[in-house]
Amino acid sequence: MKLLSIQCESSSVEDCVSNIARKSDVLLSSIPGLIKSSKIYLNFGAFMNLRILLLIDERGVAEKGIIAAYASGRHREEALSRMLDKINSQLKGAYQVVDFETGTYTMPVTRRTYAVGVVVYNMQPQREELNTLTLNDRRQIISKALEMFNYNPKVLNISELARVFGVSRDSIYYDIEQILKNRKKRV
Repeated sequence: MKLLSIQCESSSVEDCVSNIARKSDVLLSSIPGLIKSSKIYLNFGAFMNLRILLLIDERGVAEKGIIAAYASGRHREEALSRMLDKINSQLKGAYQVVDFETGTYTMPVTRRTYAVGVVVYNMQPQREELNTLTLNDRRQIISKALEMFNYNPKVLNISELARVFGVSRDSIYYDIEQILKNRKKRV
């Protein structure tokens, strides 16, 4: 597990939101894992402060991301509606939302209202069809399964592996035989 912080403070709502989006893209693309949980803090005033704390589980696999958007309007309802339209246009059905937060602020002098929204998400990677894998890829997967069970081939369901990989049972038996033979050479 790893705890990360992304934050921005600016007198401009637009700058703060765009900086958070840019920083999160760079940071999250360089770190493996998935977002386990998050906390989003929005503070408005003379400066806008946007801070996002993320708990990353490095054992998981997912595309991670943050959607940050803002909109302005004559009143809260209009600003919120516009901001939600922007966020909803970016949300995809495959996203698993971890956390979200919205907030509004009305400028004292101009009476212009700003709405800010942040969504933290994971998206599971697309699964590759197992029956299209190469021989080496198939053996790596079977090898990983064998490793997890202390190289005991009796725990594997040969018929199911053959069905999933789209090969014969003989091919799976041969794969296991080769994996165990290569392991003996290394040990």
